Amino acid sequence: MSETTPDYDGPILEIDRLSISFFTRLREIPAVMDFSVSVRPGEAVGLVGESGCGKSTVALGVMQDLGVNGRVVGGSIKFKGRDLAGMSASELRHIRGNEIAMIYQEPMASLNPAMKIGQQLMEVPMIHEGIGEKEAWARAREVVEDVKLPDPERILKSYPHQLSGGQQQRIVIAMALMSKPALLILDEPTTALDVTVEAAIVELVKDLGKKYGTSMLFISHNLGLVLETCDRLCVMYSGEAVERGSIEDVFDQMRHPYTQALFRSIPLPGADKTSRPLVAIPGNFPLPHERPQGCNFGPRCDYFEAGRCDAGHIFMAPVKGDERHETRCLRQEEIDWDAPIAAAQTNAKAEIGRTVLKMENLKKYYEVAASALFSGGEKKVVKANETLSFEARESETLAIVGESGCGKSTFAKVLMGLETATEGTILLDGREIQSTPIEKRDTKTVADVQMVFQNPFDTLNPSMTVGRQIIRALEVFGVGADDAARRERMLTLLDLVKLPRAFADRMPRQLSGGQKQRVGIARAFAGDARIVVADEPVSALDVSVQAAVTDLLMEIQREQKTTLLFISHDLSIVRYLSDRVMVMYLGHVVELGTTDEVFAPPYHPYTEALLSAVPIADTSVKKKHVVLEGDIPSAVNPPPGCPFQTRCRWKSMVPGGKCESEVPPMRDFDGHQIKCHLSDAHFAEMEPVITSESEIAAE
Repeated sequence: MSETTPDYDGPILEIDRLSISFFTRLREIPAVMDFSVSVRPGEAVGLVGESGCGKSTVALGVMQDLGVNGRVVGGSIKFKGRDLAGMSASELRHIRGNEIAMIYQEPMASLNPAMKIGQQLMEVPMIHEGIGEKEAWARAREVVEDVKLPDPERILKSYPHQLSGGQQQRIVIAMALMSKPALLILDEPTTALDVTVEAAIVELVKDLGKKYGTSMLFISHNLGLVLETCDRLCVMYSGEAVERGSIEDVFDQMRHPYTQALFRSIPLPGADKTSRPLVAIPGNFPLPHERPQGCNFGPRCDYFEAGRCDAGHIFMAPVKGDERHETRCLRQEEIDWDAPIAAAQTNAKAEIGRTVLKMENLKKYYEVAASALFSGGEKKVVKANETLSFEARESETLAIVGESGCGKSTFAKVLMGLETATEGTILLDGREIQSTPIEKRDTKTVADVQMVFQNPFDTLNPSMTVGRQIIRALEVFGVGADDAARRERMLTLLDLVKLPRAFADRMPRQLSGGQKQRVGIARAFAGDARIVVADEPVSALDVSVQAAVTDLLMEIQREQKTTLLFISHDLSIVRYLSDRVMVMYLGHVVELGTTDEVFAPPYHPYTEALLSAVPIADTSVKKKHVVLEGDIPSAVNPPPGCPFQTRCRWKSMVPGGKCESEVPPMRDFDGHQIKCHLSDAHFAEMEPVITSESEIAAE
């Protein structure tokens, strides 16, 4: 680096009027235009927006890693006052990883599967700083301790596949911090992780940022996470920054219609599927080469004024009375930003009907060989589901929540007939189905229990049109007397999921993620499903699309009186749409009750930790801080006694070591069930985890 750098006291990163394009054989595709943001020393700046808005392109521009087709076509990116575009390849090599580090979304993409963790960490200071092996090992051990991983010696001698997702992501963070960079870019670093692991990682990043004085550019579509981690915020839409300011400015005094629309489409406390439904952003995101004239958000904006908003390029301008808060909206001073939200159509509360599904003491165990590679050695048992009991009623939404590995998807497979139960009963309309695999189920039973999967990209056949895929389901379910009747039913199903009928002739690759998920929903309802298992159906979608898809599921449920089993780890969405909630941990149901019961004390200690981990995009909400230590134990070797006892902060309250020796009984608090050894007196002392300022004032 240049000699002047140590004395440099301006912004660590300064992006000014940046434009980045990708060049194909057909055309130039402008990905980022007129984009400016700066990051000061020790500051964390959030970059938020929907998929495709250019957030990751900005990060790759900072890393000077735009590939063969990408080029900076305007503006500049300065690091510590020096323009990155003017640096030689060797200077860039020195800066990357040494002064600017990046943490990616998928931790396994950053780790070499054939090298032990210790070697991978040692490489960083050995290459960048030329230090010896012994010192590099000591440094590696120190950062593993810094990222709060247990038993550092064992971790350093492990291969990546021997660690959980959360542990892998901690190693990637450790690797990025090895050379104490001045700037850390985090590109959706917690998307693939459980909410409890996400909370621990966010806490860790904040602590390490303070310890090392690292500046951060935090890219996310999760506004709650940005609120918890950042000092300032930049909102992006279709390649442009549309609003910039401090967290308080943007969250409480938003001055761009897109920012406002984003907040209206996320389930904040107080949203309710019947009385206060979410408002999805109308229309679709413009393709980079089909952007409208003038304001990019114009075609989807409630305040659009023809002849003005589409007249020419709109520049960022300061908000009146606050020079540091900027917006790209011509009408910022004319709009009544405090006007109450236009009442979305309120819906009548669905009448919960009779019991459709009943599970009693369901167990699902798997036998696995001790050595999976050679099938040798003694057999071990994986206890995926342990004595599950619950019932679900017509028109009801029952949410099933818990971390990865808690048995949510296993129970769904047993219900679908993809697996058979080890013990216990599943009654569908009074008929036992737990031992009947799907190939032996009659057509009606198969049509009655359908599934909407997490990833819409993996569930559609890429070589079949959308219409053909739905007709195929109708043929399997025996719906329709002939081809003409089935085609008409397919078009009606497209109407049901609010897709244009012309989409019947499109291929899946021509659809967006949200549109593909709608096709998956249409296919699930092709045989008039009685029960739909929705396995994380919106987690792969943008927040604005999430609102539309959840609204659609609710509407179909009201019309068809469907029972919806909604599997999720996003408790904000669960609170918004579920009637009852079932909390699972390590194969056990640890809590079951109405949504109001589960979200208010008393809670199971695990539910308390889950609620504390939920990022909420509301500055008026206060949360109690509960971070879970350690990882979920293995289902092959579960702990004795209470499944949660290895991570429970209340365990010391229970006398006589009961938590370590006895599985707790399921306790009943007027229909609200909690599996815990805590006394009634302890439950009575529990305080709310989430409170809003209005609730605090009322007290």
